[in-house]
Amino acid sequence: MPLPNIDDLLENFSLIDDWEERYRYVIELGRELDPLPPEAHNETNKVRGCASQVWLETSVSRNDRGDPVLEFRGDSDAHIVKGLVLIVLAFYSGRTAPDILERDVLDLFGRIGLTAHLTPQRSNGVRSMVDRIRRDARAALQAA
Repeated sequence: MPLPNIDDLLENFSLIDDWEERYRYVIELGRELDPLPPEAHNETNKVRGCASQVWLETSVSRNDRGDPVLEFRGDSDAHIVKGLVLIVLAFYSGRTAPDILERDVLDLFGRIGLTAHLTPQRSNGVRSMVDRIRRDARAALQAA
């Protein structure tokens, strides 16, 4: 299943007032995330700094202008984290490397009220995912 559009996710969050309902929505999003195949659950794809296990797989292509475009797939062993992974991937996947480096999903998390309700461990895990995505974007730019 393709990743949802980030604007659609934002609209859905705007319709949910109660934090418990938002929490359930994040878990529901995690259930929609296509799992990575077992062979992708490896040390190369593992994101360091997450309390739960998280894996990110990155592929790079080029757009018509020759800019690197990054696509991400991800997985986690925890339902809520899988939902967070889906939001992060919907925010970054399919974008050019420079665009990825300019965008900050943590601002988005603040706007939809997730930052205030995440445990410090989960917040650190999200930062670790973002760091990994940005590192991959910088590497794609250097390879260009």
